[in-house]
Amino acid sequence: MITNRLIDQSYSDLRNTCGGVREDYFGLLYLEQEHKVPREKAVNQVAFGGNDYGFDGFHFDEQRRNLYLFQFKYSENHTQFKSSLQRLIEDGVERIFRSPNQDDAKNQFLLQLRSCLVENRAMIDQICFRFVFTGDPEEAERSKVLEKLREDLENKKFLVDLFFGERRVGFVVEFRSSSGRVGLVRDPRQTTTFDLPLNNLVVVDGPAGQKMHIGFVRLLDLSRMHQELGPRFFDSNIRYGLGEGEAVNRAISNTLKQIILDQSESPGIFAFNHNGITLYAEKVEMLDGMCRLRAPRLLNGAQTVTTVGGFREKNKDNPKLETGKAAFESIRLLCKIITEADQKFVTRVTVNNNRQNPVEPWNLHANDLIQLELQDKFRSDIGLYYERQENAFDQLSPEDLEEYGIKEDSRAIQMLKLTQTFLLTDGLVSRLSDMRRIFEEDRTYEQVFRQSRLKADSRHILLCYKIQFNLRKFTQEIEQKGQNKYSFIHRSRNLLWALLCQGMLNHENLEELADQHGTTMSVALEYKEVLSWLATARVRLLLSDLMMDRDYVPKVQEGNLSFLRTDRAFEKCMDNAHKKWRWVTKKLG
Repeated sequence: MITNRLIDQSYSDLRNTCGGVREDYFGLLYLEQEHKVPREKAVNQVAFGGNDYGFDGFHFDEQRRNLYLFQFKYSENHTQFKSSLQRLIEDGVERIFRSPNQDDAKNQFLLQLRSCLVENRAMIDQICFRFVFTGDPEEAERSKVLEKLREDLENKKFLVDLFFGERRVGFVVEFRSSSGRVGLVRDPRQTTTFDLPLNNLVVVDGPAGQKMHIGFVRLLDLSRMHQELGPRFFDSNIRYGLGEGEAVNRAISNTLKQIILDQSESPGIFAFNHNGITLYAEKVEMLDGMCRLRAPRLLNGAQTVTTVGGFREKNKDNPKLETGKAAFESIRLLCKIITEADQKFVTRVTVNNNRQNPVEPWNLHANDLIQLELQDKFRSDIGLYYERQENAFDQLSPEDLEEYGIKEDSRAIQMLKLTQTFLLTDGLVSRLSDMRRIFEEDRTYEQVFRQSRLKADSRHILLCYKIQFNLRKFTQEIEQKGQNKYSFIHRSRNLLWALLCQGMLNHENLEELADQHGTTMSVALEYKEVLSWLATARVRLLLSDLMMDRDYVPKVQEGNLSFLRTDRAFEKCMDNAHKKWRWVTKKLG
């Protein structure tokens, strides 16, 4: 067992020769204890002092014929693996298996690994990436952030395939505890490849080595990829299918009916009427007249793909579907395939290509890492689902909810409403009048969804988030205190919400309220009673004083109540609340 005393002793014994920081010696001890590597050998198989590419240890087991690549974290927190996985995906795997000499400052650790890899090329049967920490591996397995990054890493297997040539070598990614506990073990995922009859592709070079291949893909092949990959096919898209309720989707379904069932239209018309779709692939190769795509993901075209799937399912018992099989196989549409691009570039392409159906700016940020991290946070903290992708929650079965650790009878936390909650607790009442700008301006978006949000108490966030569900009730209760005096209350909805948030966050029984009402989306009577008291006994007085503020009296007399939507009005109310009850503005992270 690796203890603090053993780490301290190793650090004391070796720091003058090996350098690094204390936590680096956790990996050294793991190799010694788990794989029985002698210390004189292990010191050359661990990176001391950083300068790694997302891995900081390796070991070749001749008996098992496995090459292990490690990332060690002396911590119970699995989120610390995020940056390591990103470095592996962006540079590490390619540096190990394809371009080892691109780094002029290669450390001894990297040289040792490369030597081991080349020397044992013929003996290695499996590459095992192991992320070792002191926490619970099953929690790491449930993380949406690590799930996405893990799959991105698995999609790099083609680089391993290139290194080993015709030899079939396994590729496994695992999270492990130093205590010996292992997460969910799944079969090594082979790189998903699809061979498509795409010829005479036009290739366009991007600004930094990216490639765009342009041609016409068969609708049949898109449908096949969707069937084989399932939801993974949409992982890079901004949302799931919107269903046939949308005009564009109804039009696609009707065109398919005319071409396949009625055969009243030529299959060739589809490409003329369709804007085309965009894919991302790890690699594009031309082999024997076929185009091979490695690990394809849909960037734009989810409505087309889901509509085709729905059309085929709806008509599966219709004999005309089989009669029109040849027509279906003849349908092609314009396709752009992006490759050799990093995640930031792919995200930008995704944003700029999703224009067929009306897309709100917040939808375009669905796959940002901070949104994935918030999804993990709410799941692990309070067992609730954060719906970053539009319509995603409705697609989940009870089994999916159970697997994700989500309460089955709950509602989802929605991105737009969460954004409003963050803005209001920050005192930025004015920003709610132009929500699109929040998501269109990078600097503003990054301020709202700053990293410190991940450290906020999820129970406190939910207490403030749920206030919206009963705002009409609270406005009516305030108005009943004086219909003429408080007739303005219906025009101060956002300010009321913001002040109720502060009333809740400044409540003397906040922690008790958080325990009772901050882990479920239900709105209990006791929770409503607390808010009702805050609305009528606290916020009502603040708003009444605001209407009599000397800066606003002339505006009130003119009937100009636009000041109720300003940040300054919130600040004046909070200044007054501090004088009356010692309230201070409390932000959620």
